[in-house]
Amino acid sequence: MQGTGTSIEFSSGFFAKILDLTPPGPSRESIGTSHFGTSGAMTFEPAKLVDWGEMTVEIAFDPSATPPIGSAAESIVITFPDTGATTWTFNGYMTSFEPPVPLADQATAS
Repeated sequence: MQGTGTSIEFSSGFFAKILDLTPPGPSRESIGTSHFGTSGAMTFEPAKLVDWGEMTVEIAFDPSATPPIGSAAESIVITFPDTGATTWTFNGYMTSFEPPVPLADQATAS
């Protein structure tokens, strides 16, 4: 699948031209269940809670668009350009905003 056509929507209304997107990578812990009576190999069970991790978005920097860095968690929807227009919906909030401005290239922000 090519990423062209992928979109992201923030319930705050923040908008930017997306250049690169790394969606959150869900993970969960393994809980050790081994005890003195366990033989052969360690045993584990999956934790019930999933940590969705962090998402990174590189955008075309627009100094007139105020990023929601001080806002509370909001609904975020990523729509992928596959034939079924698959969406990932989750809550999140901005933890950092880095807008370097290069001398002779497009200004971007992460």
